[in-house]
Amino acid sequence: MYDWIAKLTNDDTALRRIGGVLGVLPGWLMAALCRLLARLLYIASRSSVRRRIESNMADVLNLHQPGVLNTISLNYFRNLVYTLYEILFRSYRLDRDASGTFAVQGQANFDEAMERSQGKGLIVYTPHLGNFFYAYWHLTRKYNCLTIASAGSEELRPMYLKFQAMGCRGLDYDSTPPLEMYRTLKKHLSEGGILFILGDFWRPTFPTSRLFGRLTRTPEGAAMLALENKVPVVPFYSYRLKGFQHQLVFEKPLYLDEQFTRTQRSDANQVLNAFMEQAIREHPSEWFYWFNVHERWEPVRAADDAGESEQAEGERNVSGKAG
Repeated sequence: MYDWIAKLTNDDTALRRIGGVLGVLPGWLMAALCRLLARLLYIASRSSVRRRIESNMADVLNLHQPGVLNTISLNYFRNLVYTLYEILFRSYRLDRDASGTFAVQGQANFDEAMERSQGKGLIVYTPHLGNFFYAYWHLTRKYNCLTIASAGSEELRPMYLKFQAMGCRGLDYDSTPPLEMYRTLKKHLSEGGILFILGDFWRPTFPTSRLFGRLTRTPEGAAMLALENKVPVVPFYSYRLKGFQHQLVFEKPLYLDEQFTRTQRSDANQVLNAFMEQAIREHPSEWFYWFNVHERWEPVRAADDAGESEQAEGERNVSGKAG
């Protein structure tokens, strides 16, 4: 998948030339061309990428009807092609076309969280669903926003740089020292800013957690910041309505500091994971990571060790209470 993206993003001169040609075509025609290209990719990848994507979908979602899997898989390729086109060639028109590009649901939920935060800022928490670049851009037009990205990938870096040039600020997780990142994020919240955090990044160094019933590793930064700074978390996701139109959804805010203590960060993080899982299940073709999610699961032995560790911790807690 990254190889495909690299072929599109690594030649800036070619991108500019292509963009100049495509810019004169009407939107309905570009939408039709995107659908055609998606189908061609879907057919061409039948024995490689597509097989892995559909295998992961079947495994994670427990879907084994070939017709259903084929439909979700085709829509996955469509969203990928649409998103790449939007980022690489259509993003320069966002300011002009914004009113017809985004439909917002749950704005009252966001406003409630802003009011409850009392100037301390809040966290917008989302998986890589739909065109998450566009979703973040939309928020930056109205609020003081900061995000955490992973721009270390040579394939994805041109896209991050493009949105950075459009005023979408972000910290690179792979190049920013952890202490500097924490201090920057904390300061941003204290100034009433909005943190846009994509919670489904994966690194082998992340804490263990569960997603789709599997032992994996997910970042706990959002839970940590919410608990330590006592700020709301607004679950958020976007999905494609039709063509180049996007639905943005703000769900009921979570006040994790009212449910968990700072030592229960992992438990708070599981609440956030549950939200991401629900959003992905509702819009499976929109999730970016189907092509490599199989690489995220911890070995079965690690799950056994985690269970033993939890049991031992429970025994220690019981012993402490008894004493």
